[in-house]
This record gives sequence, C-alpha cells and structure tokens, in this order.
Amino acid sequence: MSGSDIWTLAVIVGLAVVTVVARSFFFISDTAWQLPHWAQRGLQFAPIAALSAVVVPEVVMSHGVLITTWQDARLFAAAAGVAVYFAKRNVLLTIVLGMAVYLPMHLGLGW
Repeated sequence: MSGSDIWTLAVIVGLAVVTVVARSFFFISDTAWQLPHWAQRGLQFAPIAALSAVVVPEVVMSHGVLITTWQDARLFAAAAGVAVYFAKRNVLLTIVLGMAVYLPMHLGLGW
C-alpha cells in the first residue's frame, strides 16, 4: 500500500466517524431539547429554497450559460406552471400543464 492509499483510507474512515457522530448526536442526549424559534422558522423555508436552487438554474440556463433567447420551451412551460399553480394551488396540475406546454414546443418546434 502506498502513502497515498493510506491517506485516502484515513480520510474515508475519518469522514465516516464524523458522519456517524454528527447523525447520532441527537440520540446521545437524555434530555429533550428544542430548536430556537428562529431556527424552526428558517427550517420551514428549507424545502422551497432547495427546490428553487435546483429548478431555477435548469430553467434559465443552458450548458452553464444564461439563455439569451425567448425561444426556449422551458421558459413557456415554467410560466404556464407558475400561472396554474397560483390560480389552482394544485401541484399535480402544475406539473401536467407545464409538461403539456413543454413537450409540444420542444419536440414540435425544436426549442
């Protein structure tokens, strides 16, 4: 085994130990505890922030560069999805309408 392999193995074992300790930290304590109010409030926005961080770049960028033309099916599908969501508050309908707008424009027009 070379020196590089030993360091790689040591790093993997170290990261595994840190992960196990960090994940089991909440089970080690015998007393019940609560997050501060500001942390609980912040966690309410975590799912939408994570979803936005994934979806928005996919809609407005292509190959790592901002879209410079309006002839992109993703823009129209996202606009239709946002409109139907705010009108009906139905996630399934949002997805279906977004795809119903996206597919014909992408496949038919080549956008």
